[in-house]
Amino acid sequence: MPFVTTTDGVDIFYKDWGPKDAQPIHFHHGWPLSSDDWDNQMLFFLQHGYRVVAHDRRGHGRSEQVSDGHDMDHYAADASAVVEHLDLRNAIHIGHSTGGGQVARYVAKFGQPQGRVAKAVLVSAVPPLMVKTEDNPDGVPIEVFDDFRKQLADNRAQFFIDVPSGPFYGYNRKGAKASQGVIDNWWRQGMMGSAKAHYEGIKAFSETDQTEDLKAITVPMLVMQGDDDQVVPYKTAALKQDKLLQDSKLILYKGFSHGMLTVNADKVNADILAFIQE
Repeated sequence: MPFVTTTDGVDIFYKDWGPKDAQPIHFHHGWPLSSDDWDNQMLFFLQHGYRVVAHDRRGHGRSEQVSDGHDMDHYAADASAVVEHLDLRNAIHIGHSTGGGQVARYVAKFGQPQGRVAKAVLVSAVPPLMVKTEDNPDGVPIEVFDDFRKQLADNRAQFFIDVPSGPFYGYNRKGAKASQGVIDNWWRQGMMGSAKAHYEGIKAFSETDQTEDLKAITVPMLVMQGDDDQVVPYKTAALKQDKLLQDSKLILYKGFSHGMLTVNADKVNADILAFIQE
């Protein structure tokens, strides 16, 4: 299986499909999943002639289950290791949820200074800051994330059933038709990863202030989120991203859930393709 070793010695798994001379699209997955969460998008954009790349974050999926480095700085550096190993240029970077934070830090700190990024897309992404603070009064109370940590430590397997069965895909909404396959696939991806990486990743996605990352980005950005996102509130995420970014386009989807890239893939894919081709 293809791996790249980071500067601190961590083996990161990646996928690289399609023509090597085609424009690359690099996908960055959310917590606590893996690159498999982008199966639909990778096949879609492959069929449209793009080179598609995705990697498993350290401690997630097939990447090495190391003890340390479960923070946004290491996430971004690991993404850069994959990009540099494959020598991706003129790339589109697309991140979902925590992966959106990873994209923002990667583009600001690595991709943009290196001249490797053409555009980027944030899908239901966590920046600029999820947790409630004095300066971020509309954020999510820290007690919510403390409860995530407790549930994960007490019974990770059950927690990873409850999340996709309920708020992640909006399956707890009246009239929603849940897909057992989607729920099982979420659980499968989650349980492949390290409990420690997932536990410490909660702090990374909830308490990392990425205001300066967003301000520093000058490449064109597409911001996408559903207004029924029960995981990342769109008022503290997409609306603020759009204001902080220098060159952004905002699409807010009525009734879409946090997991819209899966359950509303047709619409999301079409809008991303249109943005890339602009």
